[in-house]
Amino acid sequence: MQIRLDDQEIEYNSGEMVQDLFRQNLSGKKFKRVVAAKCDTRLMDLDQSVPADCEELFPLYLDSEEGRDILRHSTAHVMAEAVKDLFPSAKFGIGPSIEEGFYYDIQCEHTFTPEDLSAIENKMQEIIDSDLAFQREVVSKQKAQEIFADRNENLKLELLEEMQDPEVSLYSQGDFLDLCSGPHLPSTGMIKAFKLTSVAGAYWRGDENNVMLQRIYGTAWPTEKELKDYLNKLEEAARRDHRKLGRELDLFSFSDEAGPGMPIFHPRGALIRTILEDFETKEHLKRGYEIVRGPRLLRKELWEKSGHYQNYGHNMYFSQIEDQVYGIKPMNCVSHMLIYNSDLRSYRDLPKRYFELGTVNRHEKSGVMHGLMRVRQFTQDDAHIFCRPDQLQDEITSIVRFVQDVMQLFGFEYEVEISTRPEKSIGTEEAWEKSTQALMDALDSLGLEYGICPGDGAFYGPKIDVKLKDALNRKWQCATVQCDFTLPDKFDLNYIGEDGEKHRPVMIHRVILGAVERFFGVLIEHFAGAMPTWLAPEQARILTITDDHIPFAEECFNQLRSSGIRVDKDLRNEKLGYKVRQAQLMKIPYVLVVGDNEVQAEQVNVRLLGGKNLGAMDLSQVGETINQDSLEPFKNGGMYYNFGY
Repeated sequence: MQIRLDDQEIEYNSGEMVQDLFRQNLSGKKFKRVVAAKCDTRLMDLDQSVPADCEELFPLYLDSEEGRDILRHSTAHVMAEAVKDLFPSAKFGIGPSIEEGFYYDIQCEHTFTPEDLSAIENKMQEIIDSDLAFQREVVSKQKAQEIFADRNENLKLELLEEMQDPEVSLYSQGDFLDLCSGPHLPSTGMIKAFKLTSVAGAYWRGDENNVMLQRIYGTAWPTEKELKDYLNKLEEAARRDHRKLGRELDLFSFSDEAGPGMPIFHPRGALIRTILEDFETKEHLKRGYEIVRGPRLLRKELWEKSGHYQNYGHNMYFSQIEDQVYGIKPMNCVSHMLIYNSDLRSYRDLPKRYFELGTVNRHEKSGVMHGLMRVRQFTQDDAHIFCRPDQLQDEITSIVRFVQDVMQLFGFEYEVEISTRPEKSIGTEEAWEKSTQALMDALDSLGLEYGICPGDGAFYGPKIDVKLKDALNRKWQCATVQCDFTLPDKFDLNYIGEDGEKHRPVMIHRVILGAVERFFGVLIEHFAGAMPTWLAPEQARILTITDDHIPFAEECFNQLRSSGIRVDKDLRNEKLGYKVRQAQLMKIPYVLVVGDNEVQAEQVNVRLLGGKNLGAMDLSQVGETINQDSLEPFKNGGMYYNFGY
């Protein structure tokens, strides 16, 4: 029998094990790094036989993306064994690999502490040092149910109940047995660098009606150096955590009285938001968008007509008023279609671009909310474009260029993906194909590389997703462009064509920043709280050395504020060093010190946040310097900042 391996045709015998085939055909150095195999698209353990229908066999190396996933999932099994040894009453849910790590959901009467994590790590190291083989066994579903019933593993029994296959695979290392599809490392000894990082609560299957489990998170890497680099990145991420900085910089808060997922913006945070939103509004007006506003409550019948009730109702809030059920909007598109339909449209009127900074509410589960990154109330920089089919590609291209300008302004790198039709969707196959092709054509025309995410589109249309990368190279979903041939049908949207007949417009749903709250949180972490000067809520702070300098400091304050600089003052009877440190902790770009020399010269001494001293300056120079600093990010993007607060 023949098979293709590493770009060469080789012969093998029926029933031959994968590892034997690799050992014979790979160099010794390569073979040591192999952890599993891929037969065509199927992942396999090294001790499995090569399937008779396998056409191409790929070795999976430890330092590959798939190899690291296998390493992390195998480490999760080792962690589960360690927990079982230390806490025999523990029961186990699922333990998948995730980006840069793994977790295991555990039901245990004991509440895990940081000290427990250290003990679990020590036990894991014992298991790794024992170099136990990961052994796979295929049994009938009924046999597996008997095994886990005997072990009183109720969570595993629930998983088995939902499985349709008559046979399932079990993996063991030593005395520990788990339900798993695999594959795994050949043995525990291949785990060289790991760390348990945290414990959190997690509802079983992500359902808040289910039992609360304890989720232990960890990470594993091929080498100690990679682990150390990752842990350093975690420390930096903790330093930049927007929730921590939000408190320290007095930007926003959450209140149990208000309810979870409902952010409250304080003056400094609200000012940053206002600057962001004003900037966006002006940029949209420059690009031919019209500002609109829709109501927060709409009749349930409208949400049924749009398909939101059937496809998104579980994420919506509803209220009854005078025997009429209303839905609080989770999206802004329905109101924009009503605006379009409020008048007769001609082909000459199109495209119509409606922009709204629309606040929406979505019922997010408690377990997934995370600071500003995942909330129940947020504002989208939402727009809907109604255009002729022949205008579609140009409109999509213009949106992507808009996104590129904004990413450049904030210094973000980004990746682009196209998400295709999900299983739960509306519309014809033809409409979906046309929409998807239009998105691809637009990206191709701009020379942008993109990935495909099968089945991850919105229920009404495919979409382009832009994922920005922050200072720590983490990816965040922001801009999205969704092409929709379906909702215009449902709402009977029309325009009168050049032929005098009615025609159906195409609808584009799009955001640039996405949720303003999430983007705000990303900005905080990206800049570690030190916002660029144009966005800083307090651009300058005036500090006095003694009370004698207060009158001149007040004059400086009034002059700068009247010129549009966002300035504050610290006139307290405190040591100058203390006041400078306080200004630095608040991430203020410019500190202006007033002492005897400054009063006499009618100047201020200028210090930057990073510690550099610019020396004495006239106030007119200070204002010009701050304004030029504010304009710097805009110089190459074709955008212009011209407002102050």
